[in-house]
Amino acid sequence: MKQKLEALILQAIDVLKKDGILDGGVSPKFTIEHARDAQHGDFATNIAMMLAKPAKSNPRALAEKIVAALPVDSAVARVAIAGPGFINFFIDPNAQYQIIQKIHDDGSQFGLSRAGAGQKVQVEFVSANPTGPLHVGHGRGAAYGSVVADLLEAAGFEVHREYYVNDAGRQMDILATSIWLRYLEECGEIIPFPVNGYRGEYIREIAAEIHKASGNEYRRPAELLIENIPVDEPQGGDKEVHIDALIERAKTLLGSGLYQDIFQVGLKTILQDIKEDLAEFGVNYQEWFSERMLMESGAVDEALSRLQQASYLYEKDGATWFASSRLGDEKDRVVVRENGQGTYFASDIAYHMNKLHRGYDRIINIWGADHHGYIPRVKAAMQALGADESKLTVLLVQFAVLYRGEEKVQMSTRSGEFVTLRQLRNEVGKDAARFFYVMRRSEQHMDFDLKLATSRTNENPVYYVQYAYARICSVFRQLDEKNWARDLLDGMKHLALLKEEHELNLIGTLARYPEVLERSALNYEPHQLIHYLRDLATDFHTYYNAHQFLVEDSALRNARLNLISAAKQVMANGLELLKINAPEVM
Repeated sequence: MKQKLEALILQAIDVLKKDGILDGGVSPKFTIEHARDAQHGDFATNIAMMLAKPAKSNPRALAEKIVAALPVDSAVARVAIAGPGFINFFIDPNAQYQIIQKIHDDGSQFGLSRAGAGQKVQVEFVSANPTGPLHVGHGRGAAYGSVVADLLEAAGFEVHREYYVNDAGRQMDILATSIWLRYLEECGEIIPFPVNGYRGEYIREIAAEIHKASGNEYRRPAELLIENIPVDEPQGGDKEVHIDALIERAKTLLGSGLYQDIFQVGLKTILQDIKEDLAEFGVNYQEWFSERMLMESGAVDEALSRLQQASYLYEKDGATWFASSRLGDEKDRVVVRENGQGTYFASDIAYHMNKLHRGYDRIINIWGADHHGYIPRVKAAMQALGADESKLTVLLVQFAVLYRGEEKVQMSTRSGEFVTLRQLRNEVGKDAARFFYVMRRSEQHMDFDLKLATSRTNENPVYYVQYAYARICSVFRQLDEKNWARDLLDGMKHLALLKEEHELNLIGTLARYPEVLERSALNYEPHQLIHYLRDLATDFHTYYNAHQFLVEDSALRNARLNLISAAKQVMANGLELLKINAPEVM
């Protein structure tokens, strides 16, 4: 219907151009939206406001001329002008019935768009350091990124989903050293565990597996390990200096080969757990991109060389700095430390250069909200490399805060005191977790209500939507129990019998689905789809409670069955995009 109205409006504009009211070169940009209030019709357009300036006309006066030039169409019952110049369209109900046939014809493809056809987009999300299991904070980014990627694909984009594995650098060395220290405990050595080490039970489990497989191969005397090591924080020292000294001592005592054994076991064990965890959560990737491979390929050196050639690097205090403040960042950033080691930012510069080389039309990074300050420096690096920084979109996700009753659950990967994504999923289920994670704007704070997520009441939004789907399935089971057959063609012939207010409301909501889907994708806002499904469920539940579907009149019965079958299909389509089950029985 929107396409039909757009065509009618453009025909009217052509008439105004021929009459000299509008310049022939005007190419109008306008929107057609579903009216928010039924009193204002079914659709509204802002065309008159958009053309008022080039037409040198009052918007409302121009709206009157556009309406006068609109071709007559049987689908449009009435056209009215509202406010400063909005044009409202009232659609003939008989024309709206066509949506039921279209939903039936298109099936699982109904609502899909070609808005992004021919465009390649990369979506990078989660990318948590492989230093421990994913926790409930990571879960929100996982659900959000997964749905954004699927929505973009539904809008016609070619989507590449990617996880950036930070498998190099200091945090991974802290992980490897933490595992080795726990391994030494397994061997019987008594060692004070560092404040800044990773303390989770999973560290002990990895260490125990290494000891079980290799015995004392990696054992070294505790006194050699702690000899002349700077004291830790509880003894008045610096915890960062202490852990760095332990890392260097581990490398010295083990040698590069044995140290890498520990390093690789830790990395592979945790990364495999992350992959399985995300897959069970309905999140899959085309690529797991290794930071270590990036560094070994020479990409970091190449990126820094290009920045040097462009005169954006300088030396200060023994370190190498990127002059990002010249390109909008609040201050310059270190890319090579005094000890000659590259920073995480240097790797990120190379990673984004790699993304650009792969030829994506859009690059979407989904980061935690605590990375907000990182955006200007990455965009500055892209500009310094001569790239179009507008290709990069960074979407921020606030971590979800988990509550058990009134008590907030504290989470820290380093201390090991956190609730894992797997634990959350086991408690509330994949469907509720994904639904709750994306039902608000990603940048909004979120309190995750465990009690609500597990309740089987209409107050639980995911239960409410799934129950609507299951109710429709129950109607068709009742049809079979009565030994009645649904006549699809007869129902299509008698759609005009659907005159009840609840029926017309449901039809109108079904017609909105393609628009909501495309808008959700292009604006990166999955919560719009969530809100739509809740509206659709409300329309159906209200209809279900007010009317009987399996009536004696076969024509009316078949028409109503066609209508709720269309609702069932749209619910299934929307839930599939959210990777949430559509249960037939609840």
